Amino acid sequence: MMRRALPAGRKRRHLLIALAAACLVLLAATPAALGDAITPESGGSPNANDIDTLYKITLYVAIVIFLIVEGTLIWSIVRFRARRGGPEPDQIRGNTPLELGWTVGAALILVVLTVVTFLYLDDIKNPPASGPNGLRADAAQFASIDQPSPPKGAGRPLNIHVNGQQYVWRFDYPGAQPLFSYFEMVVPTDTTVTLDVNASDVIHSWWIPKLGGKVDAVPDHTNQTWFKIEKPGVYRGQCAELCGPGHADMRAMVKAVPPDEYRAWAVRQRADIKAGQQALARQRAQRETRGEVR
Repeated sequence: MMRRALPAGRKRRHLLIALAAACLVLLAATPAALGDAITPESGGSPNANDIDTLYKITLYVAIVIFLIVEGTLIWSIVRFRARRGGPEPDQIRGNTPLELGWTVGAALILVVLTVVTFLYLDDIKNPPASGPNGLRADAAQFASIDQPSPPKGAGRPLNIHVNGQQYVWRFDYPGAQPLFSYFEMVVPTDTTVTLDVNASDVIHSWWIPKLGGKVDAVPDHTNQTWFKIEKPGVYRGQCAELCGPGHADMRAMVKAVPPDEYRAWAVRQRADIKAGQQALARQRAQRETRGEVR
């Protein structure tokens, strides 16, 4: 018994449904791209939590407005649809009270959202002081992020310079002796960390979803952001700006450890850097002796 072939239009619909399902499966398989599905990721830093809360407030207000507008539209389409043999519909030229009402209502909603945004914006933009259990970073450099003076509290923030390069992140820490790392940023817990972000070649974008929003890394320009992690943990992210063929591999990781562990790491890292520099200097001196370096 021969099966009947599906019509061409039904085949196209089935193909579109299959493609849509495949896209949803791919999104579900990539948590970093999906984030928290609808709202931004949070839970890693106070500014990330504030961004998430502000986003949700705006989203919920928008959902209510959407339901009211679309519900009224659908009700009107169904209630006042054309009927066979029905009377000619009333010709309405306008409704001044109604038009004034929705204009004033929209303006009030905008004012409320503006006030709420500015209430959260200060905490999102300006870093607080480090906590009492954080790194005593008073001797470190301080990055004033559009602030007249450093914040008050138990300790100053720890400033780290973030540099984007094709296709890796370099992190430079404050101090008299060189201290830097690639890919993995190590920070102390309960310490406000301020970041000066730029790039060496093309535009990149620093993004650790659970620690806050994206920050562009631009050559010859410095952008700032901050975060503060209360408990030890690892937070992963990636470059969020298409920067070349190796963009997908330009990942980053922030590792939060207790202050004592951070100090021990810094000592080891500085020693390794110094040993590497000395080994390189000896190698260069040997090559110069053999006449291999001009």
